[in-house]
Amino acid sequence: MNAMFLSSSPLMATPSPLMATPSRKPPPCIPSLHHCYSRYNSCCSGYYLSFPLLSSPVHRLTVGAATPSNEGVVSVIDFEDFMEKDWSFLDSDSTNSEEERKKKTDWIISKGEIAENSRILVCTGSEEFVDQLVDSSPCELLLAVHDSLFLLAGIKEKYDKVKCWQGELIYVPEKWTPFDVIFLYFLPALPFELDCIFGELAKRCLPGARVVISHLQGREVLEQQRRQHPDVIISDLPDKVTLQKAATQHSFQMTEFVEEPGFYLAVLNFCEVKNLNG
Repeated sequence: MNAMFLSSSPLMATPSPLMATPSRKPPPCIPSLHHCYSRYNSCCSGYYLSFPLLSSPVHRLTVGAATPSNEGVVSVIDFEDFMEKDWSFLDSDSTNSEEERKKKTDWIISKGEIAENSRILVCTGSEEFVDQLVDSSPCELLLAVHDSLFLLAGIKEKYDKVKCWQGELIYVPEKWTPFDVIFLYFLPALPFELDCIFGELAKRCLPGARVVISHLQGREVLEQQRRQHPDVIISDLPDKVTLQKAATQHSFQMTEFVEEPGFYLAVLNFCEVKNLNG
């Protein structure tokens, strides 16, 4: 069975099952969005989603949320009412040829030094990036974390073994941790300060874990993307000094930093602080 998870609040430990099925007409009942996790509301219950394999692109889905018998009618959510943000720019590239894009993606993936027993987290990755990662790098666990439910549904449709979780990076459940490779594919879309991000990653990393931050087209293109998608892209790529300062405070050591007009890459290793009193 294809399964995907919506984010859950740290206060809510038990997810509720949901089923997603194609819909031909608007559902009779649209519950409020407080049922789903939002970065603006951390006190919401989480959901477990099961998606049937689809032979065509997802255009419209409905979700039935299982509720206790004393709560009456099962809620139904029309995915169109989620007001999905436009993430199409992740797979759009006017700077690189297809060959150049693939070469740069291979370079990014190689910095993770992935082994067959690796536990990988990909945050805000493009579907194309996940495709290339799956094809090139067998691993023990691959978790895709994204704000876009539709993008995750597309990934889950193709790769049943890839775990998918909809929500924010800093709330990723501990059941999938620890990780030894983390790809922050589109850092400027994360609504958190660097200090907060590295603080949470430190709790979820194995000693020696590698964090790879990248942008296939570089800072100049990012600025254009930010003007076109201000609701999605909310920050800039950090410069070397800023990134190094935030990372060092949480035991991450920068091992590589590349910033070119058409490419951005930073690689950091997690150096666990040992308890000398233990």
